[in-house]
Parts: sequence; C-alpha cells; structure tokens
Amino acid sequence: MPLPHLSIQVINFAATDPGNWQVLSDHAVAADRVGVDRLAVSDHVVFGEDLADYANPAKGGTVGGRQPTGPDGLWLEPLTTLTWLAAQTTRIRLQTGILLAALRRPVVLAKTTATLDVLSGGRLDLGVGVGWQAAEYEAAGLDFSGRGPLLDQTLEVCQALWNEPRASYSGDGLSFDAVHAMPKPVSGSVPIWVSGTVNRRTARRLARFGMGWIPWGEDRADVAGGITRMHSLLGEMGLEHDGFEVQGPVRMVQDSDGALDLESTMAGISDLVESGVTDCRLALRLSPEPEEAADLLGHAVEAFRSAVGRDA
Repeated sequence: MPLPHLSIQVINFAATDPGNWQVLSDHAVAADRVGVDRLAVSDHVVFGEDLADYANPAKGGTVGGRQPTGPDGLWLEPLTTLTWLAAQTTRIRLQTGILLAALRRPVVLAKTTATLDVLSGGRLDLGVGVGWQAAEYEAAGLDFSGRGPLLDQTLEVCQALWNEPRASYSGDGLSFDAVHAMPKPVSGSVPIWVSGTVNRRTARRLARFGMGWIPWGEDRADVAGGITRMHSLLGEMGLEHDGFEVQGPVRMVQDSDGALDLESTMAGISDLVESGVTDCRLALRLSPEPEEAADLLGHAVEAFRSAVGRDA
C-alpha cells in the first residue's frame, strides 16, 4: 500500500462569470509548489432545469446534497482544464473527480486521456462515475437507465486502446478490429479511480478496473465503515482486490472563532489512514491571493507529513 498522500479539489466551476479563471490556476500552481500530492477537478457537461435529483440517492445523488451553482453555472470541461494546469505544474498528480466518462465516445476519450497523460509526464488519474442527472445523458443521446453498462464499456475500450498495440473490441453496439492508438499512456495505462456507494455494481467495477475507490454518499460520510463494507462485499462476491486505494475526506476542525484549527484537523489523520484511506482529501478555503493560498497549503502539507510520518 502506498504512503498516504494529500489531495485538494480546485474549483473549475462558478455560479456566475468570474471574469477569468486565474484563481484556479494560482491555486493549482501553489499546490504544486508546496508539495500537495494530487489535485482534482469536477465534471458536468450540461444541466437540466430540475436539479432535485442531486439529493436523491436512488438516482445517484446524496442525501441533503445541493448542486452548487444552479443550471446556469459555468463549468469548465475537466480534461481540458487539467491540460491547462498540467502546462503550469511539474509534479502534482491531476485527477478527474469525477468524470462522467460514459458521455464521451470511448475511442476519443482513450485518445484524449492518453495524450494528457503523456503531455503531463504520466500524472493523470482518471476518476469516473455514473453521475446523478438524466438530462446530461439525454442530451448526449444516451439512456440514463443504462449508464452503468455504458461506463463499463467505456472503460473496457479505454483499457484495450491504452494497453494493446493492436486493439480489438466487441461489445453492445460497438466493435472494432486491429486498430492502432498511439501514443500509449506513460505507464502503459491511466490509473482509474471508481466512484460510487457500496453496492454490487460499484464493487464489480472497482475489482475489474479500479486502482482506487472514491466513496460517495453515506459511504463517504462514514468512510471507515464504507471501507469495511466494501471489503466485505468484495469477499462475498469472490472478488479479490485487497490493494485498492481509497479517497477519504479529512474532517475540518474550527476554533472558537470559526477559523481553521489546522493542528486539530490533522490530529484526525492517523485514524483516517488507519481505516484504509490513502488519499486524504482536504477541503481548504483558499484565499484568492496566491501567496496567502500557498502559505496555508504549505502549512497543511507540513502538518500532514508530520501526522503520517512522511519526510517528503
């Protein structure tokens, strides 16, 4: 199991037009400079006008959740955004958290992700999930009720094109034979992180494709319990996958004045790691001033490394 690492999400969306996206770039560059291990960006392609399903677990939402921008929010496409950020950073890993991968044609997604991985020096992590909004699938001409099999097919095709010098595929509504897709990802394949709750579909997808798991819903709120439940379900299904990584949220602690108590926040890291979390997601409110953001991130990295016994 790898050493625990620290990740953040940089915000590639806005409720209203910010004028420019320099703050997004500044936060990514600062995180790269001070030693944050991974940054993630999110994904939406379009919105319908009824966003209530964000709070409906039966549709893929989460209890009490609220879509953060409304239907006219501005959302930057994540792979394009990560390409922009890759050109401005040198070492930090770049993650889609998550990409609605089934909305993209699989052969084009395989090419796009391999290209980004190569141009970034092998720094891409592909976080994927099925999402919660039927309107996005309908706008792409896809059946929302079939989003799980669509995602599986997308990942099958990507792995075939990433891994095989002469790739062939035969599946539901899609087949090809003896095609060549170059360049390949730097390490031979792009690491896949599967998002979802503990259920048989997610477990099967994780065992088949996933280097890591991004818990969702109640399994994210209780990540230690979620990890236990996922291992139990994998065992029940006869799926061997003991080595998968897990993203888990760090519980943010505030002092009596409502400011971040970094020391108390980091005190909870050891229990998070002990439960099986390898990617500790820190939800910091970063200043739009680059040096202030870098200062807070730097202190967070230093405190995190001390908490988990890492030198660098």
